[in-house]
Amino acid sequence: MLIPRQKTPALSLPLLGGGQFDLASEVSERGTVICFYRGLHCPICATYLKEFEKRAADFAERGVNCIAISSDDEDRTRLMAEKIEAKNLRFAYDLPLNVAKDWGLYISTSRGTTSIGIEEPALFSEPGLFMVTPEQTLYYGSVQTMPFVRPHFSELVAALDFAIANNYPARGEYTGSG
Repeated sequence: MLIPRQKTPALSLPLLGGGQFDLASEVSERGTVICFYRGLHCPICATYLKEFEKRAADFAERGVNCIAISSDDEDRTRLMAEKIEAKNLRFAYDLPLNVAKDWGLYISTSRGTTSIGIEEPALFSEPGLFMVTPEQTLYYGSVQTMPFVRPHFSELVAALDFAIANNYPARGEYTGSG
């Protein structure tokens, strides 16, 4: 389990369009929102990422970078970016499942072809949403066992406004007994 205010695992992946996403090298005023999604096969992910794309500018105005990440390969990631008409949202791909596990993500096995006619990978990670500080410590985290009922980006933007105005710390940091 990741602990708020503690350093997150390393995360370095190829970026769609070239280059490399490296969390340790991210430069932002307030951090990075990382959205781990299931992959091209997931219609709920496409809807969710469309909303993330719409909110990317809101995060940028608050000094927060955004990235969407999956274990899909480059071709499937490109198809997802095209499907949601991404203009502002960065996509990284080829997330190793051991790295997904380091982030506390759940791993699922394929059930074959989905309702939209796309084959699921043999193994893939379930969703997770994180906000990581510029110092690469965990500020916010949410992981899920299935694709349904995800945190809303509009609520995260509003929470970020409150946190900025009130210098609100990351919570859930206590690791003692009792």
